[in-house]
Amino acid sequence: MKDRVAVFTDNGYISKIVLNGTKIDFMKFCDLACEDRERLRTYFYDCMPYQSEPPTNEDKKRYANYCRFRDSVEKQPGFQMRFGKLSKKSDGSFEQKRVDILLAVERVRLSLGSSDRPCNSCYRRHSDFVPAVEAAKDAGVITSLYYSKKSIHDGLLQAVDERYVIDEDLLNSIKRK
Repeated sequence: MKDRVAVFTDNGYISKIVLNGTKIDFMKFCDLACEDRERLRTYFYDCMPYQSEPPTNEDKKRYANYCRFRDSVEKQPGFQMRFGKLSKKSDGSFEQKRVDILLAVERVRLSLGSSDRPCNSCYRRHSDFVPAVEAAKDAGVITSLYYSKKSIHDGLLQAVDERYVIDEDLLNSIKRK
C-alpha cells in the first residue's frame, strides 16, 4: 500500500515568509510535498479577516476578497479549511488565535487513528508543535517540515524527520501563474 500524506498548511505563516505579492499554487505545493505518495487531504489553517464594529468599507472589501480566496481554496480537491480567530492587539496589530491548537490536534488525531502511517508535511515555525510532532512520530508517522530560514524554531527543526527550506527556487516552482 502506498503511504498516504496529510498536508498541514498555515496560511498565516506563508503570508509572513512569502513577500513581494507572490501567489502560491497550493496544489503544486501539495504535489511537491507528497512526491509519489497518495494525498489523504490538505488541511489549510487561517483566520477570517478582522472586521471592526461596524465594519468599514475597507473591512468589507478585505472580507469579500478573502471570501473569494477561501472559496478558491475549498474548491481544490481534498482541501479542508480550518479557521482560528483573528485578535486585535492593543498596539493595533493582529494575532492568530486557536490556529496552532487546531493544527496540533488534527496532526495527533490523524496520527493516532491511522493504520497506514501517513507522512505529514506542514509549514510552521513554533516550538509549540514539538509535542504534536513527537506524538505523531511515536505513532509511526514520518514528519516533514517546509520552513523559511527567516522564521523557524530550532526545537521544531530538530524534532521533525525531514526538513525542506522554502527558498526562492522552491517558491518559483509552486507559484501561481
